[in-house]
Amino acid sequence: MAACPRVLVLGGSSEGFAAAERFSKLGYDVTTSFAGRTGARRQPVGHARVGGFGGAEGLAAYLKAERVALVIDATHPFAARMKANAAAACGTTGTPLIHVERPAWRPQPGDDWRTAPDVTAAAALAPATDGPCFVTVGRQEIAPFAARRDLTLLLRVIDPPDAPFDHPAATFLCDRGPFALEAERQLFATRGIGSVVSKNSGGPAAEAKLVVARELGLPVVMVERPPRPEGVTAESVEEAARLAREMLGLRSD
Repeated sequence: MAACPRVLVLGGSSEGFAAAERFSKLGYDVTTSFAGRTGARRQPVGHARVGGFGGAEGLAAYLKAERVALVIDATHPFAARMKANAAAACGTTGTPLIHVERPAWRPQPGDDWRTAPDVTAAAALAPATDGPCFVTVGRQEIAPFAARRDLTLLLRVIDPPDAPFDHPAATFLCDRGPFALEAERQLFATRGIGSVVSKNSGGPAAEAKLVVARELGLPVVMVERPPRPEGVTAESVEEAARLAREMLGLRSD
């Protein structure tokens, strides 16, 4: 009997866990790779590995050594370097690659969005308001906000930052999504939040904060996504499963 095709899921997002579950159910030998930047995480279906590959060359060597038949890039939409490394490694080895890119958020009627190309620009653009600026860009990119001494900051992160954050009026809130709408409404009311800074991650897990900001008429500074990766892209795990069947002749149900 032929061995099950090996699928490498580059995880770190809700789509990564969903891809591991979906492709495992379809009978594939799935390994999910995590960068290891967060502490506690749930175990994916199938196998898991933690840590980097050593750039594109290291990933290419891994794909060859493990005889990976397909790579599913389900990294965060802002993980531009990993996406580029995946494209380069798969190009070198001839391994099929599917990027799973959830649709970006779009402004709705009543939104007050100011877009920024990166987090540094977003920190400079954040307006001074009566209430705290609710910063949700991840702990690794908060440094530019240290210079905004005119702001009171509420920074929501999964894990505490590794290095001290020098700001006289900063509070950290350690929490992991998904975030329910009513809980976000209560958070905004309790903390008196006056503005929001967010990356355009898309998806439902963190969208509630944008709904509450819209309801309250609060300004939102939205960090735009990096350019969409080149190559085959799916907007959902189900679409990725269909594309895998077309690319490799794998079963999709």
